[in-house]
Amino acid sequence: MTKRNLIIILAATLVFIGCTTAPPQRIIPKSVQDELIFPPPPEEPRFIYERSLHGSTDVVQDEENDVLRRALTGEKKRGEGLGKPYSVAVHHGRVFVGDTGRRNVMVFDIPGQKFFTVGDEDPGQLSRPLGMDVDKDGNLFVLDGLAKLIFAYNRDGKYLRTIGNATDFSRPAGLAVNSDGSRVYAVDIGGTTSETHKVLVYDGHSGEKLSEIGKRGTKEGEFNLPRDVSVAPDGSLYVVDGGNFRVQKFTPEGKFVSTFGSIGRQGGQFSRPKESAVDSNGNIYVADAAFGNFQIFNSEGQLLLAIGSRSERGGPAKFMLPSGIAVDGDGRIYFVDQFFQKVDVFRPVTLGPTEGYTNKDTKGKYIPNPEELAKKEESAKK
Repeated sequence: MTKRNLIIILAATLVFIGCTTAPPQRIIPKSVQDELIFPPPPEEPRFIYERSLHGSTDVVQDEENDVLRRALTGEKKRGEGLGKPYSVAVHHGRVFVGDTGRRNVMVFDIPGQKFFTVGDEDPGQLSRPLGMDVDKDGNLFVLDGLAKLIFAYNRDGKYLRTIGNATDFSRPAGLAVNSDGSRVYAVDIGGTTSETHKVLVYDGHSGEKLSEIGKRGTKEGEFNLPRDVSVAPDGSLYVVDGGNFRVQKFTPEGKFVSTFGSIGRQGGQFSRPKESAVDSNGNIYVADAAFGNFQIFNSEGQLLLAIGSRSERGGPAKFMLPSGIAVDGDGRIYFVDQFFQKVDVFRPVTLGPTEGYTNKDTKGKYIPNPEELAKKEESAKK
């Protein structure tokens, strides 16, 4: 064999080895990259799409034997998926999703790599979980649309108490609780033939009804088909006044302060506003089912940013029937879509992927995100 032929064979062998061992690079088109960052370039980025939760397999980490078995057999991951998610609450990376299809609350403990459900049996059995919120300790409060009662559970799902009376409500909707759990605010959406468009105030510990805020109307402090209520860090209340296409601000005692929003299709306006949330800086997040997005406002009602768009095909930040929204203490946003049966998670760009509550367990150990787990599974197949 000549020296020239030997060089040709060696070169061909190296090319073959490179083709069989080098994993294909995932090339993301620039248009897709731009959609995952909000606002898109050239604006300064504020949030980035991080992940979606569809079911228990998104948080329960595989054992190495499970990964290897699926790689050899082609078996798919199995778990419990969302049915018809509606509302969401979050406490230090533990995500509570009210599922009206499954008639319970599905709990995705991302840092703890656990999944469980709440409200499957008495006492505290749920029929139609709607509005939800958590206090500073992670205690969960759920407004049931069929029972017309508020059920309280601890962070691990243990039933604590029942708040309110079924006769208090005409048509329950949203719910919020203040930081220490001493006040629970529940929305009665009323209806086209009902005059009970109001917010009910309860003692979160005794369950006693304390007062009511608002009545049906279009004036300041009045409501037309209110949908949700949120509590700001300073105790201020923000009520999504759906039929009046606005958000109204009240003092903790229920005194009207201000309002923002109007009907329309421009930024800062509303078409079908639903649930709301407030972050640690006092910014208000409002989900709009018609726009397929959520808009972020400061405490003065000025529009800061809108995230998401309406779509029939789904995908990151694509929504058909959005509803619930929540913001964790680290600034991550959790946004529910009923049609695509998911919760999309958005991370502030100032927060690294391994920072905050989501990617660390209770001992501070780093937890790989879903993309890293997918790479690990892909490597096991080779």
